[in-house]
Amino acid sequence: MSHSTKGSVEFGYTHRKGYIYVCLGTSYYSHNSARMLLTAITCLLMQLLLVESWMTQSVHSLCFNLAVTLHSRPGQPWFEVQGSVDQKPFLQYDSDSNKVKPWGFLGETVNATKAWTELTQMLREVGQELRMILPVITPENNRSKGPPTLQAKTCCQREAEGCTGAFWQFSFNRKAALLFDTMNMNWTVIDPEARGIKEDWKDNRELVEYFRKMSVGDCSHSLGEFLEHWEKMPEPTGN
Repeated sequence: MSHSTKGSVEFGYTHRKGYIYVCLGTSYYSHNSARMLLTAITCLLMQLLLVESWMTQSVHSLCFNLAVTLHSRPGQPWFEVQGSVDQKPFLQYDSDSNKVKPWGFLGETVNATKAWTELTQMLREVGQELRMILPVITPENNRSKGPPTLQAKTCCQREAEGCTGAFWQFSFNRKAALLFDTMNMNWTVIDPEARGIKEDWKDNRELVEYFRKMSVGDCSHSLGEFLEHWEKMPEPTGN
């Protein structure tokens, strides 16, 4: 595990069987210095390496981008999800419809499977879980004019032998804050203002286990089930 500090941003990365993550999203501060710019460039380069790794090896990934608002406006969902496999969107979900909708060929191919039904229930539960922890963002930490929001990204990586990488990235009010590698249970602080939240979450064993189970367990299981169907029905050329 390598760990570095650039300016006021901390970041780290793990390289395991081609799995690389680093600063998956970096916030820009008002005193954006040359060091901060270097950090952002480093993050971008590492993400490009991640994409290349997934493309050149027999590795597949499943990612979910989740957004939670504590008090949504009328007519707007308080929870939204977009899911992608190997960088390709295949589902979307929102709390208003309370349904997981297939997106494109990949989604249409598996939306009648048992794995899809299980995934629907999982996304409903994770929305409730994230909404419960959102109030931890105190007024001092919430400098935006609107209600507190939480953006989360969770990804799992799978090879033939099973899950080989998984993480969560958390942003508060669209400002990258924390990174949690659920394979080695390592937390990385991106925004120094989120140190207190990290300590609170880290001490919450039930919450930590939930994050680990969803990314290493549920996510990887769903990906494995979907891959079996997609291998039987290859995506049409040109999609």
